[in-house]
Amino acid sequence: MLDTFSVLTLQLAKAYGIAILAIALTALAGPARMGAVIADFERQPALVFITALFALFLGLALVMLHNLWTDPTAILVSLLGWLTLVKSLLLLAAPVGLLKFGAAVASSPARIRIWGVAALILAAIYLVLGLAGHASVGAPVEVPVDQPN
Repeated sequence: MLDTFSVLTLQLAKAYGIAILAIALTALAGPARMGAVIADFERQPALVFITALFALFLGLALVMLHNLWTDPTAILVSLLGWLTLVKSLLLLAAPVGLLKFGAAVASSPARIRIWGVAALILAAIYLVLGLAGHASVGAPVEVPVDQPN
């Protein structure tokens, strides 16, 4: 059984899974369109900046709400929050490298499909963790009570 400490962990795993699934299906269904979106994004510095700010606030919220490293599910959920935060900071401070990577990924429909399949696998992992997992706080800790003398 996939036990975790927090119900929030399971909820975030499901949300991540659904979001990644949407991205994966978009990439697989329309790789040419995805390539055009990435190419257009690369030519819009203001859009890159606004997206980086949005991702920064999202990453900060995820890290502040869920920074648990107690079990594999919590680790994967926390890791994605931290990756979101780091990616947003890189997109703000040094966007050229990330944009070049995005352009390389989008350089052909075959590459976009490969990333789409990878995203589909990642979505399945997060959805299984979120849907099949169980939150259990564990047994209560007994606190010794002072005995009167």
